[in-house]
Amino acid sequence: MLVLNATYEPINVCTVRRAVVLLLKDKAEVIEKSEWALHSATQTIDRPVVIRLVTYVRIPRDTHRRKITRRAVFARDEWTCQYCGSRSNLTVDHVVPRSKGGASSWENIVASCAPCNRRKGDLLPRQVGMSLLKAPRTPSQAVFIHVASPTIPPAWQQYLAA
Repeated sequence: MLVLNATYEPINVCTVRRAVVLLLKDKAEVIEKSEWALHSATQTIDRPVVIRLVTYVRIPRDTHRRKITRRAVFARDEWTCQYCGSRSNLTVDHVVPRSKGGASSWENIVASCAPCNRRKGDLLPRQVGMSLLKAPRTPSQAVFIHVASPTIPPAWQQYLAA
């Protein structure tokens, strides 16, 4: 289930069970529901697909800065090599190599196919005639929704578009 903050900002993915608990405690409301319902001995409720928290929850803006993982880098870069545009055999690359003082930060790590990564090696992209398709940046929180969920249901798309 996609969890939205009170401002409709996507903040998390949770299980159906957790979503139902939030709904039963009146801490969330159903925004998008499934075609079928959930039944218990005493009641029936719509199976949520997207829920929205009733009260705003402050999310520290720097929390996602710490989560640099391969999957997050690939998701941010749309599973595309940032040097040639290939979508296969992806690795991660430090634009400015660590041996040359490059940091392990969102602004210095990109998705790269293995051939481009080998070609660039321990050099700067300009030294081997390569350039980036787009500058690396800290991703939006929505990137982590893509990482957390293997498939994105169509009902989520409008909330993740920003």
